Amino acid sequence: MTRIAVIDIGKTNAKLALVEGETLAEIAVVTRPNRVLPGPPWPHFDLEGHWQFFLHHLSAFHAAHGVDAISVTTHGAAAVLLDGAGELAAPMLDYEFHGPDETAAEYDLLRPDFSQTGSPRLPQGLNLGAQLHWQLSREPGLADRVAHVLTYPQYWGWRLTGERATEMTSLGCHTDLWNPWERRFSALAERLGLGDLLAPPRRSNEVLGQLRPELAAATGLRHDTMVAVGIHDSNASLYPYLRGRDGPLSVVSTGTWIVAMSLGGDAEALDPTRDVLVNVDAFGAPVPSARFMGGREFQLLGGDGTVRPDATARDEVLRAGLMLGPAVIQDSGPFRGRHMAWTEEPASEAARLLAVSWYLALVTRTCLSLTGARGPAIIEGPFARNADFCAMLGSAHPEGVYLASSVTGTSAGAALLCLAEAPRMATRFVPPDPELAAYAMSWQQNFG
Repeated sequence: MTRIAVIDIGKTNAKLALVEGETLAEIAVVTRPNRVLPGPPWPHFDLEGHWQFFLHHLSAFHAAHGVDAISVTTHGAAAVLLDGAGELAAPMLDYEFHGPDETAAEYDLLRPDFSQTGSPRLPQGLNLGAQLHWQLSREPGLADRVAHVLTYPQYWGWRLTGERATEMTSLGCHTDLWNPWERRFSALAERLGLGDLLAPPRRSNEVLGQLRPELAAATGLRHDTMVAVGIHDSNASLYPYLRGRDGPLSVVSTGTWIVAMSLGGDAEALDPTRDVLVNVDAFGAPVPSARFMGGREFQLLGGDGTVRPDATARDEVLRAGLMLGPAVIQDSGPFRGRHMAWTEEPASEAARLLAVSWYLALVTRTCLSLTGARGPAIIEGPFARNADFCAMLGSAHPEGVYLASSVTGTSAGAALLCLAEAPRMATRFVPPDPELAAYAMSWQQNFG
């Protein structure tokens, strides 16, 4: 029996999961908040706290169950700067910090066009290139200290193995640094002076290396424990469906971000002004995608799981035609620049949260449409447990919606990087509802 430890760092939480290779089931899971430290020199992530957490639980997992391999998946828009000694040259910037907006005009003169990168211009540090440009121009001496630039999953791989790499799915996540059609760094890398500093790009399912001897001694794992190159989290959700795919389909990866990725779609032209982009899959191929901060919007509007809408709430919403219009978060997504509005004030908390879930599903349907989605859509991640979200998307997407059997598709997808053979991911069909289909059509007429 093969057991893969997966380091899985989303924007909200950091997790270590032990995944059984034969079933892709999670045998054990531990989490900690992915909190942002205030600085100086800027808001940054607690990398050392994560590291100690991972080492402690790798040891515990191995003692209790055995660990045969390690894989890594993380959020995008992130890189780590190392100095010549392999230490941090600077803390890892939080991509939601507005600092990079200070130098936006200068950066816009450097960044390549969407036609070359598939990367839309985004605010804050959501373009990795904008982060790096701002950091290098703001922090005295940083440009001289930086010896290596690693994409985020590969930073953890380097700490585990001592091998340095960047990786295509992370480079292809709206960084401005990658040309997905030519599968090479874009012109921006040289313009930022990083051409010789970016570690070599690798495919996510390659073997990065074996565990450092001192880590094997500290954790009890075998010294020849294999570590995969690692993968961007949304692409981890996509990866299981790349293997043995029959015809076009889309994967909706959910979490802090909801990302719609379309395989075999028919989009004639992608609109970067609507947060549509070209992701890169685990095999290095371009994937039309669109996304918005759906999980964050759900949290902002009180979706904490304590109130569960029932049939009475459904009747209230449908009878009143209660709808939420976009956008709760205005600086990203297909409706960025618009401001949320209710058609009328919800009569109850349950009705409000139901309308919120339906709103998120309908924005997701918009994302699918913008990517030219064809074939069924598969919902991965936490929103696969939100029955109201799933029912609405299942009624709004005409070619059918399925739920992934694994709620945490990121961990399962990352674990698959270590397996030559694995079970096909099971899915469950979501039947459409005529009343919800009518609601979806009305929402589209009002807001779409």
